[in-house]
Amino acid sequence: MNPLLSAEQAVLGSVLLDPGQLAHLDWLAPDHFYRPVHQALFAALRKLRNDGHPALAAETSTPPLSWVTDAVDEASRHVRGLTAAYPHTLISACPRSEHAPVYGRMVLEGAIHRSITEHAIRLHQAARADALRGEVEGALHHADVLTGVLNDLARRWGTEPRPVAPAPPPTTTVAAPPVRADQVAEDERFLLAVLVERPRAMDEVVGWLRPGDFADPAHGQLYRCLGALHHRGEPIDRITLLWEAQQRGLLADGTLSDDQLTAICDGVGAGSAEWLGEQVMRSSLTRTAATSARAVRSLAENETLAPGRLINHALHALGPLDDVRTRWQTANGRPAPPPTAPAHAPTGTPPAQVRAALYRSTPRAAPPPSARPGSAPIPATARPPSRGHS
Repeated sequence: MNPLLSAEQAVLGSVLLDPGQLAHLDWLAPDHFYRPVHQALFAALRKLRNDGHPALAAETSTPPLSWVTDAVDEASRHVRGLTAAYPHTLISACPRSEHAPVYGRMVLEGAIHRSITEHAIRLHQAARADALRGEVEGALHHADVLTGVLNDLARRWGTEPRPVAPAPPPTTTVAAPPVRADQVAEDERFLLAVLVERPRAMDEVVGWLRPGDFADPAHGQLYRCLGALHHRGEPIDRITLLWEAQQRGLLADGTLSDDQLTAICDGVGAGSAEWLGEQVMRSSLTRTAATSARAVRSLAENETLAPGRLINHALHALGPLDDVRTRWQTANGRPAPPPTAPAHAPTGTPPAQVRAALYRSTPRAAPPPSARPGSAPIPATARPPSRGHS
């Protein structure tokens, strides 16, 4: 049995049994359902309510048959394969029609996981495509879209969007080799050769290029050595670079080899350090975007992760990309836009979008004594409210 499918069937069955439950599901949208036939049915039921269907005014506990048949007729205009018998399957799948908000919450939770997964896949695809074309615009656009989706889903779920690191941290996986790895490694070697040959060129890149931007860890460590020499104001040449590498243990632990140092120090040192640094940064940005997208997708595919935690962990996974993006904009002379503060829900009555998130957290009035034989009613104020969801 698929829990999400059962929840979709149950929420539709509850509305077919009790049209008044739609008033408690204003925060649920048709596209939150996974199956197209369920999307069409929920949209049809909403349209019937908005059109003032007679079933909503019926005083009987059982809605008229026209409520079901009209919903099927309306939904059939937008989806194929819906039979007249299927609504009865939905009704039988609903244990309690008054539990519709809880079933709807389950549907919304599944939609959140599904939406984040889809946008993470698009970000990964855009990053890979940009890496092949030597561009970054597609990755940056889809990163903005994913961030916007996370902020919107946080408001729908009723939580504050803020980056939170997973605890414990996710298992580190081996990163995939960069696209056009040979060209990337060549750009990195050329840049290092220029910096060794013309030490003053460090001033062109030191403000925004970091060792982690190099795809080859050995190249990143060499750049770290050059940065240390530059920071201390010491001369930079092949001998001082070799000595700095040795002092850091890079030769002893095998991070660097004599052949690598020789190839870089004896390489052609002509070229623009700034232009080569931008090539390294471009590769770093698309590589980081792909890594962040994989991390977000891995989080979204974990069905045990609550939506609030999923959203905040996903925002944290996008943090490294935000850092690289800021430095990329600095390298290109474009200051990063000021961060936008997340929208806060107005005070007073919770908006319709967050009623699902608050449904099981809000104390409800106790049933009358007649509803619970042999027991005295417990005032709602005597029960401590839940701590909420994350």
